[in-house]
Amino acid sequence: MKIKVNATRMELLRLKRRLVLAKKGHKLLKDKLEELMRQFILNVNKFKGIRGNIQELLKIGHYNFVKARGNVPKEYTESALSVTGAKTELSLESAYVLNIQIPKLTIKVTGDIHSYGFNDTTVSLDKSLSSYREVFEDMIKLAELEKTIFLIAMEIDRTRRRVNALEYILIPNIEEAIKSISMKLDERERANLTRLMKIKDIIQKRKE
Repeated sequence: MKIKVNATRMELLRLKRRLVLAKKGHKLLKDKLEELMRQFILNVNKFKGIRGNIQELLKIGHYNFVKARGNVPKEYTESALSVTGAKTELSLESAYVLNIQIPKLTIKVTGDIHSYGFNDTTVSLDKSLSSYREVFEDMIKLAELEKTIFLIAMEIDRTRRRVNALEYILIPNIEEAIKSISMKLDERERANLTRLMKIKDIIQKRKE
């Protein structure tokens, strides 16, 4: 969409200033976009790492749990797991990354998850519960990262649209308007110069 302007020197000056600001804004947004992409990749890599760790911990936890169930009567295991001495608190706060408000989840586990007697249980059950506790904490981190990645992706999309609008629409339109005004002003100057020269010739002829 072309910019409608008046071919005046004031308008030309205004457009040149606007062009400078648009180019500065474009550079800042491109820098922001690069940093957003860096943060996005960084968080995705963290997400993959934690998800892989969760899968490994679940394998270990399931293996030890099945082993624990196989070594003692079923009712012993169920009784041991019916009561826990552990308490979990989850708090939600906010942090900012490039003006994006992202969630910060903090988990606090107090007490002992192994709150059962050891006479009727095995070490495998202890290992299983320890693995599941780590899985739970990692899943909280995973949820936090997933939301963070989503918010950064949304901001990347918004910033990219703004960069493209400046780069391919606004800046070219301003440059085209500046070129158009400059050409019109040059034409006027040439026309004025031609008129002045004609007037000068007329005056000169009259003197003769």
